[in-house]
Amino acid sequence: MKEDLAALLEELYQFGIDHDAVHQEKNMRMRNITPATGEFLTFMVHQVQAKRVLEIGTSNGYSTLWLAAAAQETGGSVTTLEFDAAKANLAHMNFQKSGLDSVIELIVTDAGLYLQQHEEEFDLIFMDSDRTEYVSWWPMILRVLRQGGLIAVDNACSHAEEIQPFLELVQSSNDVKVIRIPMEQGILLITRAVQVS
Repeated sequence: MKEDLAALLEELYQFGIDHDAVHQEKNMRMRNITPATGEFLTFMVHQVQAKRVLEIGTSNGYSTLWLAAAAQETGGSVTTLEFDAAKANLAHMNFQKSGLDSVIELIVTDAGLYLQQHEEEFDLIFMDSDRTEYVSWWPMILRVLRQGGLIAVDNACSHAEEIQPFLELVQSSNDVKVIRIPMEQGILLITRAVQVS
C-alpha cells in the first residue's frame, strides 16, 4: 500500500474513534471497521479476484478505501451505497484525497431500493449497514451475487443477536455456505456455490 494512502487511512481511523467518542447518537457515529478488518477485506478481494465490489454502508469511506485499493489492483471497481447525505459528502471528499475516486462509484440511496432496481452481478459484497434490514434484503443480495462470489458481513459477533435472524435465513438457503469468523467485531462470510451444468 502506498504511504500516502496508508497515512490517510490511519488519519480516518483515528477521526472515527475521536468522533464516535463524543457522539452517542447511532446515526451520527462513523462506526468504522478496524484496520485488521480492512486488511481482511483486502485479502478477500484478491482471493476472489473481484472486479465488481458492492459495499452497503459507506459512512465516511474508511472501509471503502480498503476495498478500492484492492479492487484497483485487480482491475476492478467499488460501488458503495450510503443513505446519509452528510456522511456521503464526507466520504466523497476522502475519496478525492485518496486518489482512488476513479475506481469508486458513490451512490446516495436506500440500499433496498438500489437492490430492487439493479440486475448486474457483483463478485464481492460487503455489508456494514442497518442490520435490521438484512433479512428483507437477502433475496435481492443473493440475486446480484455471482456464482462463486463472496459476501462479508461485519459485526457478526459484536451484534450477534441482531445478526441471528439473518444468519438463520442464510443457513436455510440453498447453494450457499456460511461461516462466522470471530475476529475483531466478527465477520460472517457467505459464499454462493458454482452451479455445475
